[in-house]
Amino acid sequence: MFYGITDLTTFVLGTIFIVLLPGPNSLYVMSVASRWGVKAGYRGAFGIFAGDAILMLLAATGTASLLRATPELFMVIKYAGAAYLAWIGLGLLRGAIASWRSGAGTASAPTPADAAHPFRSALVISLMNPKAILFFVSFFIQFVDPAYAHPGLSFLILGAVVQVCSALYLSALIFGGAYLAEQFRRRRRLAATATGGVGGLFIGFGAKLATATLN
Repeated sequence: MFYGITDLTTFVLGTIFIVLLPGPNSLYVMSVASRWGVKAGYRGAFGIFAGDAILMLLAATGTASLLRATPELFMVIKYAGAAYLAWIGLGLLRGAIASWRSGAGTASAPTPADAAHPFRSALVISLMNPKAILFFVSFFIQFVDPAYAHPGLSFLILGAVVQVCSALYLSALIFGGAYLAEQFRRRRRLAATATGGVGGLFIGFGAKLATATLN
C-alpha cells in the first residue's frame, strides 16, 4: 500500500485508459487550439483542470454522492449539461456555415465559445457532466483505504495522477490542433467543414448526455 492507496498501478492504468477516451472536454480543447492557437488551447485546458479538481474534491468529501441520493438533482445537471453542449455545437455549425458561404476563415467566425473565454467554457463543460462526477464517485474513491489515517494525502496523490495524465494528453491535442490550424489557414473550406463536424459531435455528446442514467 502506498500512502493509503490500495492499488496505485491499477489506478494509473485505469486513469490513462479513461483519459484517452474521446469526450467533450478533449474535443473542446483541441478545437480551441485549432482555431485560435496554443495559448488559447491551454486556457481551455486549465478550465478542464479546474473542473476536474472541483469534481475530485466533491468526490473526496462525499458531496458528489448526493447525485445518487437525489435523482432530481442528477436530472437538472444532466439536462443543463446536455443543453450547453448542444448550444456550443449549434454555434459551431452556424460559424461553419457562415465561413463556407463567405470564404472567411473559421478564426473570424462567431461562436458561443469565443477566443476570449476558453477557460470559462471548458470549466462549464467539465462541471456540467454528471457522468464525470459519477466516475470520480465510483472509480476515484475506491482506491483509498478507509482505515488510512490521512485520506486527504491519498486523494491528493490520486488527484495529481489524474491531472498529470490529463495534462500530457491535452498538450498533445493542443499541439496537434495548432498543426491543424496551419493546414486550415490554407484550406478555408476544409476548416469550415471540420468546424461543422466538431459542432455535430458536440450536439451528439449533448444527446448522449441527455439519455444518461445513474446506472
